[in-house]
Amino acid sequence: MGNVVYKLTSKEIQSLMAQTTFETTKLPQGMKARTRYQNTVINIYSSGKVMFQGKNADQLASQLLPNKQSTTGKHTSSNTTSIQYNRFHCIGSDEAGSGDYFGPLTVCAAYVSQSHIKILKELGVDDSKKLSDTKIVDLAEQLITFIPHSLLTLDNVKYNERQSIGWSQVKMKAVLHNEAIKNVLQKIEQDQLDYIVIDQFAKREVYQHYALSALPFPDKTKFETKGESKSLAIAAASIISRYAFVKHMDHISKKLHMEIPKGASNKVDLIAAKVIQKYDIQQLDTISKKHFNNRDKAIHLMNQKYNK
Repeated sequence: MGNVVYKLTSKEIQSLMAQTTFETTKLPQGMKARTRYQNTVINIYSSGKVMFQGKNADQLASQLLPNKQSTTGKHTSSNTTSIQYNRFHCIGSDEAGSGDYFGPLTVCAAYVSQSHIKILKELGVDDSKKLSDTKIVDLAEQLITFIPHSLLTLDNVKYNERQSIGWSQVKMKAVLHNEAIKNVLQKIEQDQLDYIVIDQFAKREVYQHYALSALPFPDKTKFETKGESKSLAIAAASIISRYAFVKHMDHISKKLHMEIPKGASNKVDLIAAKVIQKYDIQQLDTISKKHFNNRDKAIHLMNQKYNK
């Protein structure tokens, strides 16, 4: 049996736990969560360490944690590159909402030619994680007027349907990325394309396994960690996908007449419990990702309230 161990941040643990269902109660002391997934046992400890145990432990760890190096030294960061993407015509792709309990999964692919680079820099296009929601909206509403792009949104109802039939979040993202890229290819002169650059959420072989269709130009396709800092095409796609997520969250807040927070924190648990109290669990499930632990925590908060 193979073992591989990682040291993760709280945010990375939340992202891992969002990809499948974990048991979080009746656990040994010092253990935060555990599950059995694809014949591999995954134990998450309070210390932040995560152990994968099983014959395919190494492979599954690479799939779920593509950008991490294990403390046992079995993984290295992949696809380091010296390609200067901003000197070429590129399609970049990125997603938003994957680590958020509320709201959809949004994916965008965007084509940025060499002629676009100067104006993108002048506009202040950057990694969307560094930008406020207000700046995201302002930039995106400019970008979508001249950047060829495809924006796909997997709403919560469809997301939960896919998850219920066994689709992992990695599979959902692979399918959406590939479809968005193919859509953009129909909008451009394909001989004016040097690279397709995907902000890496899985290794190439995992992406290809889950995408349901072949990579359009495999020889031109690259997978980059922290891609927003390496390619303005990815940065533009990141901003547009984040814009769609932000607008959708605003819509949910207005519909329910309450502020719906982003992320998967304790605050999210409290708001989810309030949604159940004000509406019902069915309403909650139409605006959230059911397999996140926040759902169970919200139900627990409601049970505590009524059992007092």
